[in-house]
Amino acid sequence: MSEPPRPDRSRDEALRDLGPQVLGVLVRRGADFATAEDAVQEALLEAVRRWDAPGAGPPSDPKGWLVTVAWRKFVDMRRSASSRAQREIRVTLEPPPGPTEQSDDTLLLLSRCCHPSLTPGSSVALTLRAVGGLTTAQIARAFLVPEPTMAQRISRAKKTVAGERFGQPGDARAVLRVLYLIFNEGFTGAPAGGRPDGVDLAAEAIRLTRQLVAAVPDDAEATGLLALMLLHHARRAARTTATGELVPLDRQDRALWDTAAVAEGVALLQGALARDRLGPYQAQAAIAALHDDAARADETDWPQILEWYDELARLEPRNQVVALNRAVAVGHVDGPLAGLRLLEGLPDDLPRRDATAAYLHEQAGDLGVAARLYAEAAGVATSTAERAHLTRQAARVRQLGG
Repeated sequence: MSEPPRPDRSRDEALRDLGPQVLGVLVRRGADFATAEDAVQEALLEAVRRWDAPGAGPPSDPKGWLVTVAWRKFVDMRRSASSRAQREIRVTLEPPPGPTEQSDDTLLLLSRCCHPSLTPGSSVALTLRAVGGLTTAQIARAFLVPEPTMAQRISRAKKTVAGERFGQPGDARAVLRVLYLIFNEGFTGAPAGGRPDGVDLAAEAIRLTRQLVAAVPDDAEATGLLALMLLHHARRAARTTATGELVPLDRQDRALWDTAAVAEGVALLQGALARDRLGPYQAQAAIAALHDDAARADETDWPQILEWYDELARLEPRNQVVALNRAVAVGHVDGPLAGLRLLEGLPDDLPRRDATAAYLHEQAGDLGVAARLYAEAAGVATSTAERAHLTRQAARVRQLGG
């Protein structure tokens, strides 16, 4: 029995990239978000049916074809809802014949998905659905929640932004925050390729950020965020063992780092810094680049890293996570006791404060306190992998202390 034909992955990938662009065109023309998304999905299905027919194939302008079909689908959907509304739409909204808009609507669509009225979780889900082209089932499996739960979350998000007008893109900073949330969910979760259904959220965040940078190439912070993602993602293969155990940065096998991703991230960062519009993502990328540049952990340029943390603290003076990480850099430059003094001004319940204090106490030779703090940090860790890592750290330090 012969095998069924394999899907045309290049065509499928092209349609996945075009879907959000077509959705952006419909939204910009005035279509409501939920109906426009349904219309685009119908157009994509029709494209597969028609382009795969014998003797057929993709048209010379696939995006224009999809926009035309999706708009017709949208009009038909509105007609079924209200014939009167349909007549008004035909008169007021239908575009005249002519070439399809060539402008990139990525930022407009991302702005809608990352509207400030949405919770971060809803923005992440809606972005992955509308801009990333992932199915609701894929998103649910990636976040380890039931599919109906994710469907309700996405549905509520659509309803929240349904009445909002988006004639032009909104706050790009909100978009960057959501993209970084998606990246961190993937980077700190399962290893690459290890998530259910093959959904790699870190890689997806990088793909979406590339689209954003293409849409706003002069935005230094968008470029800085892409550089930051690449510089972190370059280390991902070394971040966990084959059994899923976390490997601290100073103990990672640097031969496993992706040197091409590092080189691209550094080049992007240099281009962003040259625009002389420094922002937090650029400063974080500079710190990541200095870590990636060290051939060995003991060759890390901690004085320069501390300088960048000083810049980052100036840019985000209320960011306590920055203050926590800066204390580690101070510990490497001025000694662990100096780093511990900085921790005294931070809240006791700040995530990872105990783990950081344990590390600095270990560097200072106070192994008893370090072991206790590692154990306390393990008790409040938010992931199984981090909890296991901190528990092992506590056991190791106890053994060192005899």
